[in-house]
Amino acid sequence: MSPASTGASTAVGADASVPAADSRMAPGGPGYRRMSLALFLAGVATFALLYSTQALLPLISGEFGVAASDASWTVAAATGGLALFVLPMSALSERFGRRTVMTASLAVAVTVGVLVPLAPSLGALIALRALQGAALAGLPASATAYLAEEVSPRALVTAIGLFVAGNSVGGMSGRVVTGWVAQEWGWRIAVAVIGVIAVACAVAFRLLLPAPRHFRAGSPRPRVLARTVRDHLSDPLLRRLYAIGALFMTVFGGVYTVIGYRLTEAPFSLPQGIVGSIFLVYLVGTVSASTAGRLVGRLGRRGALYAGGATTAAGLLLSLAGSLPLVLLGLVLITAGFFAGHAVASSAVSRTATHGRAQASALYQSAYYVGSSAGSTAGAVAFHAGGWAGTVGVGLLAVLGVVSITLLGTRAARTERRLATAA
Repeated sequence: MSPASTGASTAVGADASVPAADSRMAPGGPGYRRMSLALFLAGVATFALLYSTQALLPLISGEFGVAASDASWTVAAATGGLALFVLPMSALSERFGRRTVMTASLAVAVTVGVLVPLAPSLGALIALRALQGAALAGLPASATAYLAEEVSPRALVTAIGLFVAGNSVGGMSGRVVTGWVAQEWGWRIAVAVIGVIAVACAVAFRLLLPAPRHFRAGSPRPRVLARTVRDHLSDPLLRRLYAIGALFMTVFGGVYTVIGYRLTEAPFSLPQGIVGSIFLVYLVGTVSASTAGRLVGRLGRRGALYAGGATTAAGLLLSLAGSLPLVLLGLVLITAGFFAGHAVASSAVSRTATHGRAQASALYQSAYYVGSSAGSTAGAVAFHAGGWAGTVGVGLLAVLGVVSITLLGTRAARTERRLATAA
């Protein structure tokens, strides 16, 4: 896997005399632990900020007097802003460097986070959340591109899995903290607390992340960017991976946007703090994402995707039960299946792209967060129309899409092998 991105020859912070293949970070080697912790913390900050209002939607609905489908836009606007800006931000990372763009993105996002609790209306809150999502767009694609360039190929799936695990910890801790804080002091104080946590993560990230050694500055010119994007979109495997990421996130976004409404209503009628604690199941995602490399080693990439889809579907069906323990078990399976599938698909994008890795990752992230926005909105609308069963129906359709696309990939691979054998 070449460390070059879009083709310029000037290395930033690299020693030209050191062969790239010999100096990439690997488990047990210099810098690997610092890098892993830094990107783990970046993942924590990103997901904590991005989904900071998700567990608070019933309270936001109550304060502004709006339905779930309206309040859900505080989540969809953030993920939509990220989806819209992730590709332009990836182009900036090709020119100015992964670490620089990630640092700037976190700085802007945490600054906006100071203003979010002060929003005077739902419209202002949605606008601030969209701006925050746009700022965070510099993180996901730049992080995976940084890993593809700086980490040994054999350790790449594991390294990306740890970054995704940081996402799951951020999503979990953000929702748990906001749930309990909001129960005592309201949703505005809860969002402010998440902002303080994100500031601490951002500072630690910048201090810990090793300087890049294999980054090569590329051209940010629109023509070069368009050609790179066209190359990626013409690759059938990358197109399938983008669609899989979007569909997995459609399930996840819909379920976790609506679950708070379901659990605060009859027959469960749980208090806000307990509802926030439900997100502790994200720990399951931390484990499944960080072990995705072993799963691929046993089942292969497509086998791991089938397993992730089947696990997610089983969780959706279990969540239909009227028993709280069965609903929780369903959430555990949904979370495990989603994070495993996401880690496998995102790492496959980094390994498949031979140039313009930031753009390849950005396209994946864009599709992924479009799926999140679509899932948040569709899940809330379906819940309003048909209750929890409607949200589950949206999720099952998305899982069917994951399985169908993976099956197409399996058939395409078999056809290629037959043609190669015949030749």
